[in-house]
Amino acid sequence: MTVKLVLHKTALLMALVALLFGATSCSKKSATGKPTNVDYYTCTMHPSVHANEPGKCPICSMDLVPVMKKGASEAQPQASSPEGGGEMKDMPGMQGMAGMHGGHAHGTHGVPRGNAPQGAQTHEFVVPVERQQQFGVTYAKVERKPLAHTIRAVGMIVPDKARNWQFVSRVDGYVQKLTVTAPGELVEKDAPLLSIYSPDLFSSEREFVELLRMRDQARSKDARETPQRLIQAAKRRLQLWNVTDEQIAELEKTRKPFDTLTLLSPFRGVVQSVPVEQGKNVKVGDMLVEVADLSMVWVWAEFYENELSMLQAGQEFTITTASYPSEKFKGTISVINPFLDPAKRTARVRIDIPNPDFKLRPGMYVNAELGMQMGEGLTIPASAVMPTGSRNIVFVDKAGGKLEPRVVQLGPKYGDSYEVQSGLQENERVVASANFLIDAESKVQGALNDFEADNTASPTAKQ
Repeated sequence: MTVKLVLHKTALLMALVALLFGATSCSKKSATGKPTNVDYYTCTMHPSVHANEPGKCPICSMDLVPVMKKGASEAQPQASSPEGGGEMKDMPGMQGMAGMHGGHAHGTHGVPRGNAPQGAQTHEFVVPVERQQQFGVTYAKVERKPLAHTIRAVGMIVPDKARNWQFVSRVDGYVQKLTVTAPGELVEKDAPLLSIYSPDLFSSEREFVELLRMRDQARSKDARETPQRLIQAAKRRLQLWNVTDEQIAELEKTRKPFDTLTLLSPFRGVVQSVPVEQGKNVKVGDMLVEVADLSMVWVWAEFYENELSMLQAGQEFTITTASYPSEKFKGTISVINPFLDPAKRTARVRIDIPNPDFKLRPGMYVNAELGMQMGEGLTIPASAVMPTGSRNIVFVDKAGGKLEPRVVQLGPKYGDSYEVQSGLQENERVVASANFLIDAESKVQGALNDFEADNTASPTAKQ
């Protein structure tokens, strides 16, 4: 009987011990469980990570941060650390985020933003300054400054066709003497190029001299009229054979016909080609020599169709070339070809450039730049803009680690800056770098998601 009593007491004692261990285990689980106001835990660098308990990110090993439930209140209890001592706000990266609820910072609803309608809802979220420094966040001020736009194109130097002269034989004969022998030779105005022996030319000059003698010997006015008409016809024939007025005047003075025709350069220029040889027989129409006046040259440059509306005749371009890196040449637009290349979607524009020293040579590649002043406007760096497809977003600094996503309407891009048409005010500060990290942080806190949803639902928020 005594043995049975002892066994019964032992069984009761073991049951009591088991009950105590179970209660302790439940207490520990409730102490380390997820608080009621926390939806889940995630990583600021990898928002796709969802966990039911605090810990480390399986991708980057950063501390997971809590995402509060919609409508959760700050007054609800904070979660304890895994060790049971210290609150969640003391964990790394949690400072400044314990007061977030429903994806928004506490106390930011109903605060008007920028130039949004009075009473519009803001979507501020908090990224502590220390964390921003870890991200490498920099800021830029919204500034009003002059806007300058530069149009650039590449072109090639070509001779001015109006200043290019090709001498073609207008009489049958022989090349008696070549004064210029190779392309590239510099010739002055009225310098001899070559001489052609031509019996036909000698006959025409002798006829001209005979008509002059007949006119001088005529004793009456009527008798001089016929020789005078014939003299004009003979003079015109000599001019068609490239005999200059000065040479005809010399023939009238000396009355000595010549059997050779000397061709003179009409301007100071450069010999472009000499296809004939000394002593060679030439006929009417044969090419003799080509001279180009390079004191004015052209640049044919190609511009895209969206740039054509900004171009007009008379605009001054700055021309540079690798041959003279320290020099800049000036040129003006003279022709804008209205026909576009169907494949490249470009149009050719002719720029005329004075070239008195013949530095710019045909075939040389050059760069053409046109600087245009576009007035003044609000500007932000291009790096501050986050395009989302349907709209452009910037993060506005509200001080104390608070940031606000803001939809902006952008104008043209000028260099490394965008013109801001609406959405920002002068002297506001915007995030200019590490935007993708701020974007990830905002998505973790739900701020940008709610902001996108509100902008989609409310037309006034898009203004």
